[in-house]
Amino acid sequence: MRGGLLVAGTTSDAGKSVVTAGICRWLAREGVRVAPFKAQNMSLNSMVTADGAEIGRAQVMQAQAAGIEPTAHMNPILLKPGSDRRSQVVVRGRPIADVDALEYRELKDRLREVALDSYRALRAEYDVVVCEGAGSPAEINLRRGDIANMGLARAAGLPVIVVGDIDRGGVFAALYGTVGLLDADDQRLVSGFVINKFRGAVELLQPGLDQIERLTGRPVLGVLPWAPGIWLDVEDSLGLDAARPDTGPPAGEETLRIGVLRFPRISNFTDLDALSCEPGVSVRFVTAPGELADVDLVVLPGSRATVDDLGWLRERGFDRLLAERRTPVLGICGGYQMLARTITDQVESKAGTVEGLGLLPVSVTFAREKTLRRPSGAHYGHPVHAYEIHHGQALAEGGEPFLDGCEQAGVYGTTWHGAFENDAFRRAFLTEIAARTSRRFVPAPGTGFAALREAQLDLLADLVTAHLDLDALRRLIDEGAPAGLPLLPPGA
Repeated sequence: MRGGLLVAGTTSDAGKSVVTAGICRWLAREGVRVAPFKAQNMSLNSMVTADGAEIGRAQVMQAQAAGIEPTAHMNPILLKPGSDRRSQVVVRGRPIADVDALEYRELKDRLREVALDSYRALRAEYDVVVCEGAGSPAEINLRRGDIANMGLARAAGLPVIVVGDIDRGGVFAALYGTVGLLDADDQRLVSGFVINKFRGAVELLQPGLDQIERLTGRPVLGVLPWAPGIWLDVEDSLGLDAARPDTGPPAGEETLRIGVLRFPRISNFTDLDALSCEPGVSVRFVTAPGELADVDLVVLPGSRATVDDLGWLRERGFDRLLAERRTPVLGICGGYQMLARTITDQVESKAGTVEGLGLLPVSVTFAREKTLRRPSGAHYGHPVHAYEIHHGQALAEGGEPFLDGCEQAGVYGTTWHGAFENDAFRRAFLTEIAARTSRRFVPAPGTGFAALREAQLDLLADLVTAHLDLDALRRLIDEGAPAGLPLLPPGA
């Protein structure tokens, strides 16, 4: 099998990322050398590759599904919003500019070639490249200059399948409308549909499936059932509204409760997944101080806009609560920077020197060069492997060592993302937090976080294998879009 496929969606969060991952894992099981690709991603969840490139976390997860090491070619363009109007542009793993939408449009021609070159590099190295679209291909205001959806499909000759989220309602209108809003050349590449997140008896859905096939002339390639508990590396904060992994307490044990501040520009909140998966731990995201009344640990997570999110924190009154706290506090990356005495930022917010929360003896200065690396170390006597993505450079002037940061009076800070994916370190940290709060936490033996992630990827592949038309997918990958697909009236 050799070729490519684009997985598009009727909306953001329709399930493109997980369907792409499921297809990658299915093909890898079949012995196919497969790689994921997303030409342009807008996400505040990112990770660092082995060679120091920053790419979207979802593509790292998809590479794991494919059984390969992630590279910058798998997500050549990453947009990281710092406000409602401006985003940092990361090209092949390195930031090149901070732009608004109009300025970004000026970069599109150059970036289109960057994306296509990366796609070609993957096609030369792998048998199959499974591409994930961005948002919806029917965002007609953005079609000119598009490099992530139909623009990529047209340039690379890719067949397209469109995923619709039936849980949102209106899935048939969304599927029909997606095709109908495309021009004729784009429509010719749309080769089938996948219904995602269906609850109930498929027999009751069949009349709708039959009619959408008649109306569009395109097959429904399968109906994926609602699968509660899937939590793999969502791309944006929409995923925070979904159920987080929560294994609950072991029989007869208490629950250690963690409250995470949901900043407007929260980033790398996948740091909390490993905590959520730990038996005996409950994690919730909060936006008001009253929601922290019963927690045992407060977490300030990463932020793409540290100074602005610190202002949000103060407006909500979290600063007063933290100053009077009786429970431990953990800051990760941007959250760690907020805990400092001062933050000097002429790079991200350009606010100059501002007062931090003053809970750690640390000063922070933002550097123009972004730190991107995969550090390793040890804490509590256990090895820790992590990754760093930050402009802010934190200088600790006291306290006790905590990973690369410090701890003082039950306040912990580190720039390391992914540290809690290290099972022994995570459980030792939670044991210390429980002791500080007079709670009972007993580490549960057994499956580690990496194994849980692998099980999730296998579940996705099982769903693809059981519920999608695999022969049809093989034909699309090998042969491309079928000739003679009917066209819907323009503007239909």
